[in-house]
Amino acid sequence: MKIQKTNAARILDRLKIAYELVPYEVDESDLSAIHVAEQLGQSIEQVYKTILLRGDKSGVFVCVIPGAAEVNLKLAAKVSGNKSAETVAMKELLPLTGYIRGGCSPLGMKKPYPIYLHKDALEQPFIYISAGQRGLQLKLSPQDLCQAVNATVCEVV
Repeated sequence: MKIQKTNAARILDRLKIAYELVPYEVDESDLSAIHVAEQLGQSIEQVYKTILLRGDKSGVFVCVIPGAAEVNLKLAAKVSGNKSAETVAMKELLPLTGYIRGGCSPLGMKKPYPIYLHKDALEQPFIYISAGQRGLQLKLSPQDLCQAVNATVCEVV
């Protein structure tokens, strides 16, 4: 089966960053990162999810966090220079990012939102993030992801 390259993969190509595109079986009733990790046969510690938030001062920003974790809104607000933050409504995801739930990549969003990568990612030799569509993950080093999206590494869970 030929895997179609996504915009996220093309961005990595342009930046000459090594990655692997890894397909997995999508379950429409379970779009969780835990399901993705099971499908990939990988530890949930290596599968990261992309969460879109809106701060009271900065507007939209992105947290990339371990798949089994929940974003800590107080920490996320603090690191992004906000007093408070909330997750963006599901219906706003596509208009804001160009991506749908279960296929939201920190790479190649419609606008270059500030990106905060949870610090635990740097303890992994590689992590998986969405390649920008359901059923496809990008495997890359967390340092390369930081470089590609100009991420701030901090504590957000």
